[in-house]
Amino acid sequence: MQQIFHRINRWQKYYTRLILSVAALLLFTTLIAAPASATGVYQMPSSPSDRTRVLDEAEVLSRATEGKISNALNNLAKDTGNEVRFVTIRRLDYGETIDSFTDGLFEKWFPTPDDQANQTLLVMDTLTNNTAIRTGDKVKSILADEIADSVASETVLVPLRNGEAKYNQAFSDASDRLVAVLSGKPDPGAPQIADNIQIEGTFKKAEETDQGNATIWVVGLLIAATVIPMATYFWYQAMGS
Repeated sequence: MQQIFHRINRWQKYYTRLILSVAALLLFTTLIAAPASATGVYQMPSSPSDRTRVLDEAEVLSRATEGKISNALNNLAKDTGNEVRFVTIRRLDYGETIDSFTDGLFEKWFPTPDDQANQTLLVMDTLTNNTAIRTGDKVKSILADEIADSVASETVLVPLRNGEAKYNQAFSDASDRLVAVLSGKPDPGAPQIADNIQIEGTFKKAEETDQGNATIWVVGLLIAATVIPMATYFWYQAMGS
């Protein structure tokens, strides 16, 4: 019986070391891989594409929605000279905010005031669903800052606050509203918000998403490190009796 105890003890130490190593590897991989998928301004194309008005890096839009929006925004550019572009990314680089990213991308793509004059850029980080919008000086005479901010904070976000992540509807609505205003038509306004919709706190922070999953894995593996040797011990006892 004493030999069985020694064997169980050795196996327990072995399983504990193995599972702790796997747990540490999982935690390390989760924490390191997340920043690797982050996006900084330096990773974006040096200039916007003339073929599409939508750069869906987060891959949340359907091809049909991308095509519909691009066609509408291309027609807007031809008819009025006002150019609009949408950008989605999965998550921001460390230390970046949605405002600083959008400012940096706007200046990267349109470096001079003349380049910026007729431009509108709307960006979303889909991890947090934060948005920002930037407009050029000539655009501001048609699209007031209040309306531009409403497009980013209400037209885009209201469909996402209704339970499911309806990105196609959100960006289609934003395109329709911007096209209307920049074409000189009356502003259709923001979507109506029901009283029971929670405006704040509906999205998890990056740290909660990434580290929470890693913690669950580590706790589960530590429990396994305790349960497996105990189960083995009782099995040996049953076999010896």
